[in-house]
This record gives sequence, structure tokens and C-alpha cells, in this order.
Amino acid sequence: MSSTDSSTHEGFTVEERAAMKDHAQELKTAARRGSRADKAAEAERDVLAKIAEMQDSDRIMAERVHAVITADAPVLAPKLWYGMPAYALDGKVVCFFQSAAKFKARYATLGFSDQAKLDEGTMWAAGFALTEVTPEVEARIRALVKQAVS
Repeated sequence: MSSTDSSTHEGFTVEERAAMKDHAQELKTAARRGSRADKAAEAERDVLAKIAEMQDSDRIMAERVHAVITADAPVLAPKLWYGMPAYALDGKVVCFFQSAAKFKARYATLGFSDQAKLDEGTMWAAGFALTEVTPEVEARIRALVKQAVS
């Protein structure tokens, strides 16, 4: 079937392809790990290593987000998800941190999947821009994460 459409489809960006490759590697690594406890410990080490690789402002925010989530929602297990720190409940990602540098954005993002119980009427936010993690922002993250897993 041929098309006479003159527009071109460029497909995925370099950053998107890199994220997909990261995810494929994450799946392979997880499959090779031993016990459940070993997998959980390795997954957290992977998340901390990924955070350590980030640029200064992203790294500082990711460290704070990680600390809040692991302290206030211990039911969420840290893991990498498309090369981003993420937090899962029963293996399904509930929330994630996307650094600004990952997709060359002007701000980092704290995102929530459809697994998060943030429902509020017929429309609610599922992603939040982060430029700094202040005590007020930490409190908001804490409340969102608690609501997401309630």
C-alpha cells in the first residue's frame, strides 16, 4: 500500500530509543537475579547508581524524592523503569522520577502511572514538574505518594 502523503515520520527520538534500550537491559538484568531479596537489593542499588549518574540539580532532587518515597511508602519497591528511578507495588510502577536531562527538558518530572490512586473526580494530575525539592515540595510528594498507595 503506497501513500501520497508528503509528510515524513521521524519515529522515536534518540532519547526515546535510549530509554527503550535501558528498559530492555533492565528486564534482562532482573531475569538473571536470584532470590526475591537479592532482586530487591540489586534493584535499589541500580536506582541509587542511576541517581548518582545524574547532573547536580537532577541528582539532588532525585535523592530527596527517593528518600521521601522510601521513608513514607515502604510498600513501594525501587526499580529502574526505562532508565529512570521508579517505585513499584507488586511489580507495577506507581511513580517515577524523570530527570530534566533525560529528555532535554527544562524541568524534572515526578510522574504517576495509572496504578496510582490519585483519582479526583473526572480529571487529575499524573505528572508534576520539579525545579527544586523544598520542604513544602517534600510534604506534597509525601501526601501524593501516600494517596497513590492508599
